[in-house]
Amino acid sequence: MPTVGPVQRLAPSPRGGRGTGSSDWPEAPVLVEVWRSGFLESVHRGALVVLSADATVASSAGDVDRPVLPRSSNKPVQATTYLDAGWTPASVAELAIAAGSHSGEDAHRELAAGVLAAAGLGPEALGCPVALPQHEQTRAGWLSAGRAPERLAMNCSGKHAAMLAACVAAGWPTEGYLRREHPLQRAIEERLGEAAGEPVPAVVVDGCGAPQHALSLTGLARGVLSLVQAAEGTPGRRVADAMRAEPWFVAGTGREDTGLMAAVPGLLVKGGADGVHVAAVPGRGAVALKLDDGGDRGRGPALAAGLRRLGVPPEPLAPWLVAPVTGGDGVVGEVRAAAVLAG
Repeated sequence: MPTVGPVQRLAPSPRGGRGTGSSDWPEAPVLVEVWRSGFLESVHRGALVVLSADATVASSAGDVDRPVLPRSSNKPVQATTYLDAGWTPASVAELAIAAGSHSGEDAHRELAAGVLAAAGLGPEALGCPVALPQHEQTRAGWLSAGRAPERLAMNCSGKHAAMLAACVAAGWPTEGYLRREHPLQRAIEERLGEAAGEPVPAVVVDGCGAPQHALSLTGLARGVLSLVQAAEGTPGRRVADAMRAEPWFVAGTGREDTGLMAAVPGLLVKGGADGVHVAAVPGRGAVALKLDDGGDRGRGPALAAGLRRLGVPPEPLAPWLVAPVTGGDGVVGEVRAAAVLAG
């Protein structure tokens, strides 16, 4: 694959309005194709940006300047504010789960509970909703035992536990820690805008109940790139190093983010709900994407194609470059990046 040179527009970027109707959504290019027995069955449209190591746009597809909701892809930058507030994680794993979206496996829940206990709090302090574990085997065990959903099993409980621990460390109230006007949430909003190099244009309520901050894909990529390229020992670098050292606590068994960070040296990656993914490699650059349909199926091939544009070799990316499409007992097709990304 040729080295990316000056800024390229890989596809037109028509801009829609900024209203709330579907007619305001931009007509995005096809990023991912789903082929079944030689038949194009489905496509995933969206936008993707590739930044060079100097944080300038090297290439893009779709409207990468339009605000999107990064969802959990904001977590790595958010986690730097917990350190700034004075929280001292007891382990690298604690910092990794603070920036992660875990699967609710036993060690995940135990670690989040330990963060709370060290701050003198219990699971009842968590503001995230109750949930069953996402990990299939763990969830099946809970269901067969009749075990009720718990807050610690919610995939964002590590983030919430760290938020509460940061409040205790800073002397801020834990009551109301999810309100936008709370000192912690004000610090998070300011930090996200600072890292992205752009103001936060909207703040909504995330699935876990915390404030969620809109950013452009370019801003999202810029913020995560700043973590992997930060000086050693700084909050940004500490978060990046923790996530890369303990990728299982960022996601979990069989999860995409865990597998990618284990496979690609130096890679920091964080997925978000509704079709968002961001990744950065020090000295190479960053990739951020949003699939318009909000699904997960096309994220791996799109992200892997973006990482190829950063010069990441294809061998470690092979499990994500192409996903199999099954038919009967065999593989009859594939989910792959469209030509707009594969060139």
